Formats: sequence, C-alpha cells, structure tokens
Amino acid sequence: MHVVECDVPSGSALSPDLISNAHFHDSYRAPLVRPELGIVDVFFALFGHTPLWMKSLLIVRNAAARLVGLEAPTVAEIMQPRMRETYSVGDKIGPWPIFFIGEDEIVAGRNNKHLDFRLSVLKAADGETASVVVSTICTVHNLFGKIYLLVIVPFHRSGVRSLMRNAVVAKRL
Repeated sequence: MHVVECDVPSGSALSPDLISNAHFHDSYRAPLVRPELGIVDVFFALFGHTPLWMKSLLIVRNAAARLVGLEAPTVAEIMQPRMRETYSVGDKIGPWPIFFIGEDEIVAGRNNKHLDFRLSVLKAADGETASVVVSTICTVHNLFGKIYLLVIVPFHRSGVRSLMRNAVVAKRL
C-alpha cells in the first residue's frame, strides 16, 4: 500500500519529446485495487479529496498568481471540485483544462506565461495487478518560471505522494 517514484509510463499520452524537453517531470505509482473505476473516478479519488491545509495553500498561491497576471483556478474550483457526467478535451476537470482524455488516461494542465504544466493520471496494468500513475511535466518559459519551479517542487512532490497515499489508505483507488 505504498506510493513509489517511477518513470513516466511509455504508454502515456505525454509524448517522449515533451518529457525530454521538460524542465521538470516526475511520476508516482500506487496500487489500484479497484480497476473497474473509470479514469474520471480515479482522478477524483485522488484530487477530489484534497486536505483543507493543502487547499488553503493553493488558494493563497493562486491569489498571488492572479496579482501578477497569471491564469489561476478560482477558490470554488479548489474548495469544491465538481464531478460531471462526461468530459471532453477543453473542459475543466477540477481546476484544470483537459488536454487529452481516453479510457485509461486523462491529461490536464495549464499554459501560463511563466510555465506550462501537464498532469497525467493513468490506469496501468502490471501483469495481473493494476496501478495508477500520476505524472507531472513542467516546461519553463522565463526566469520567473525557473524560480517558481525551484520553490514549488518540494511541496509538489510531498503533496502528490500524500494525495495518492491518502486515496490508497481510504480505499478510493
């Protein structure tokens, strides 16, 4: 029942070029004991249960981002992410626009002046067992993006692992 760091799966919609040109990328794998879940259900099992302390940090970060002219999710999108019946490319899932959606993977993210990021949630088969892999890729556009990434990466790494671990322990995955 643990979360392990791994490579971005080769079957991901995240292209090898995007990964190799990224300034930052990471991936974490956790067991998926409920493989019957659809990819949207898996996404919300992870990102629909963000602890209040994490939501608070995101709200403060987003307020600061808007002050410098960056696009950022609203307080409502952070506090109460809504799950819809269907999703398509261009729709928002939680706070992020969707760039790709398939049966076993969803890629969401945002393009901004300082950096672009993509978040992939992928259901992966490991022989007889299943797992979920969460991968993040960031491409930096300027010095502000590099500084932001330097500051945020430690929080990102522990936050993603925490969300995944919580979902596993709560048997949402």
